[in-house]
Amino acid sequence: MRRTSEPDGASTELLRLFEGHRLTPTQRRIAHCLVRRAEEAPFLSSVELAELAGVSQPSVTRFAVALGFDGYPALRRRLRERAREAGEPADRRGNVYQRAVLAEIEQLRRLAAELSDPTRIEEAGRRLAASRPLPVLGLRAAAAEARGFAYFAAKVHPEVRLLDEGGSMLADRLDAAVAAGASALLCFVLPRYPREVAEALDAARAAGLRVVMVTDSALTPVAHSDDLLLTAPVSTALSFDTACAPTLLGRTVLEAMCDALPDAQARLDAFDTRAAARGLFLD
Repeated sequence: MRRTSEPDGASTELLRLFEGHRLTPTQRRIAHCLVRRAEEAPFLSSVELAELAGVSQPSVTRFAVALGFDGYPALRRRLRERAREAGEPADRRGNVYQRAVLAEIEQLRRLAAELSDPTRIEEAGRRLAASRPLPVLGLRAAAAEARGFAYFAAKVHPEVRLLDEGGSMLADRLDAAVAAGASALLCFVLPRYPREVAEALDAARAAGLRVVMVTDSALTPVAHSDDLLLTAPVSTALSFDTACAPTLLGRTVLEAMCDALPDAQARLDAFDTRAAARGLFLD
């Protein structure tokens, strides 16, 4: 939760700066802090950044060096140069609510551009289609995305298991899915990242599940190098993050899963027949 004006373009620029660098978990934490505070980033001292990220000041220095800079001052100069080159956001029209919608539209445009290569989405669809049962995990802020996916997926997949509550039962339900034959797990992860999600993912990987993750950033602290990571940024233009792009990304994964299930259309037709017979819907 954080109110900003329009940080999304600046966040994208920061992500490009970090691409191609192998960062330690601590350095990823610093990078994620900068992305989340993209508009403030060029003006933060190393001490301020360390405090915000919850790391030591020397860790900030090592982070800058890992990116190829002589130290943090050089990194901050680069951030300031990029901020000057970018200038003011082109669109400041309307009130705060209208600007929030425009920021979300821009996120969706970026997502559309990234989907020009559907290879990873199609691979995700095949993995999820082959998993019987299919566990779908999403806690706290991501619970709504997980529920929505599971609701529709259950109409075409023979067995979907929604995992949207934490606690000691979560590990038991994961174990049960693995014992029943699950081979993959779909996980939705959005800021702020619950500790329980990280623990559940560790348990899932240890049990042999292949993780497909829909999240907001490649810098998410819960991702693993073996995961099939699909990203779409949230918008921070309002007091609470909005996740239209991650939600739509989840629906594209659902579409790819339908394409990989040979009997998906037959299942949908059967559901429509039952729904009509029971009078489930008014239309």
